Amino acid sequence: MVTITSYPVAVVMCVITMICWGSWGNTQKLASKEWKFQLFYWDYTLGILLFSLLLGFTMGSFGEGGRAFIPDLLQADPKWLLSAFVGGVIFNLSNILLVIAIDIAGLAVAFPVGVGLALVLGVVTTYMATGEGNPLMLGVGVALIVAAIILDAIAFNRLGGKSATIKGIIVSALAGILMGFFYSFVARAMGKIDMSSGTAVLEAGKISPYSAMAVFAFSIFLSNFVFNTVAMKFPVSGAPVSYSDYFKLGTPKLHLVGILGGSIWCLGTSLNFLCADAAGAALAYGLGQGATMVSAFWGVFIWKEFKGAPKGTNLILAMMFVLFLVGLGVLVASKL
Repeated sequence: MVTITSYPVAVVMCVITMICWGSWGNTQKLASKEWKFQLFYWDYTLGILLFSLLLGFTMGSFGEGGRAFIPDLLQADPKWLLSAFVGGVIFNLSNILLVIAIDIAGLAVAFPVGVGLALVLGVVTTYMATGEGNPLMLGVGVALIVAAIILDAIAFNRLGGKSATIKGIIVSALAGILMGFFYSFVARAMGKIDMSSGTAVLEAGKISPYSAMAVFAFSIFLSNFVFNTVAMKFPVSGAPVSYSDYFKLGTPKLHLVGILGGSIWCLGTSLNFLCADAAGAALAYGLGQGATMVSAFWGVFIWKEFKGAPKGTNLILAMMFVLFLVGLGVLVASKL
């Protein structure tokens, strides 16, 4: 399998993760003009599953290091497969709430509040699970990001007169709390890479990043029949939708947009899992969740979600961006 053992390369991969995680939401924004987010989400999860299998049978099977995709799955201890599966269930519930938050409040609020909170909890829980990274610097980086989240909530509240304000922030926060716990389950399931022999040797019993991604993706797709069905029948906003709507209202273009969104997210997540060993799981997750700034950029500058906000809001948003970037910089330095 293709492996990453260089820290600088791992950081670059985390940056790509950041871009992917922060950009997939644009596909939902595009699709939501024509149909409900619950219908979009079916294609999104399908895209995640298909792309994870594509990576498993290509990058996860080629090369001399580690173990090929299928042999790796067959040798895995069931408890680590279950750990990655549980991570997928937790993530899917949190991500559905995040998608609902995007639908209610937009990218510029849902991501900084929801994913920012997930970053904080994810760094803490992953550090507790793996013990990797400088705890003081991780703490400082997280504190700066918390401050940025607070500024984003303040900026959104200044829009005023929107019933979605409180609801959007609450749903985003719930999504973030749940999302902050999924990564540690996956991190524990992935084996360490030993380079002492000159060739990448993967820890026995545990699974490769490619296998972890495939199990994780299968869990997301399977749990979607529970979580998304509930979201379809009991929507937080708008009218209920049915399974028949997926087939009656969906066009090839809409389906492809959803699959593209899932593929973009899966690419970012796979690269993040792949570099978790070289960068440290806590840092890999924390840096990847810099996606909040990428999504906030899309929301503020492309989708104009703060258009018409009171004077002074732009200054608050600028401060939010600065605090997030500085916080991410501290997280990167925590591994040096």
